[in-house]
Amino acid sequence: MPLIWHWPWRISPGAIGATVPVSADPSRPLAETGAIVPTPPPTRNGGRWGDLGKRVGSAVVLAPLALTCLWFGKDAWTILIAVGALGCAAEWVGMNKAKPWAWPTVLLPVGMAVLPLIDHSFGSPVALALAALLAVIAWVIFGRDTRALWLAGGFVYLAPAVIALVRLRHLPTVGRWDMVYLVLVIWASDIGAYLVGRLVGGPKLAPAISPGKTWSGAIGGTLAAALVGLGVAGLVSNRLPLLHCVVISIIIGIASQIGDLLESGFKRHFGVKDSGRSIPGHGGLLDRLDGMLTAAPTAIVIALLIGEGVWLWQ
Repeated sequence: MPLIWHWPWRISPGAIGATVPVSADPSRPLAETGAIVPTPPPTRNGGRWGDLGKRVGSAVVLAPLALTCLWFGKDAWTILIAVGALGCAAEWVGMNKAKPWAWPTVLLPVGMAVLPLIDHSFGSPVALALAALLAVIAWVIFGRDTRALWLAGGFVYLAPAVIALVRLRHLPTVGRWDMVYLVLVIWASDIGAYLVGRLVGGPKLAPAISPGKTWSGAIGGTLAAALVGLGVAGLVSNRLPLLHCVVISIIIGIASQIGDLLESGFKRHFGVKDSGRSIPGHGGLLDRLDGMLTAAPTAIVIALLIGEGVWLWQ
């Protein structure tokens, strides 16, 4: 007979659907009876806002670094992108459960770190051609199976954003401000989606991919991105077309949210919660930069369509 039925145990009359041990002598703590006290499941401290402090702290540390490199020159920005690309590629290798420093998996991080330098020195077409070549080489030497395809896919996933970020900053006259605008839209979309999603909740956006994301959060993020467009139109120049600014901001904001969902889908495929542990409150670099990985290529396409020397939001 199970121990639960032996003295000094009894079944609490109020327990429905569960067997709960209760001391026969209410004056004695349950642990003093010699019983094994069940441990309650762990809970998240702070409820729905439990990770907000870490998120804010990480942003306070990382944002000044990124903005300083962005503002003080193309060389500093390129080096920052190279370091970030190396970290993101290493996390991609880790999610694939591959040994990060074993040949040939080292090809992805090293190749991604070199791409920004190639773009900076020789231009985006050369960098894109190199990324495509490295992807094919990686697939061949990794073994040409499904796992090899996923590893080599890191070039396809990361290279467009890495090249776009370097090229945006290098745009004549407007590069610095285009990057500031892009970062503001992505941050606004991310913060708006986070706050509205936590406050409002509601139907899930893509439960099979990311159960925590809601339609309300997606709408909140899109509206926050639109507000950035309104702010730019109002502050920079009264002659800027209001609708144009808002539409561009919404497109980039939606692209950022698609990147968030895409990264969530990858993590679900690989069976990991976070891409890494390098940023408190956010997980890894890929967790923090997922929106940028799709928003930056979208932004550079828009910039190329409207022409060089023209602000991205015009």
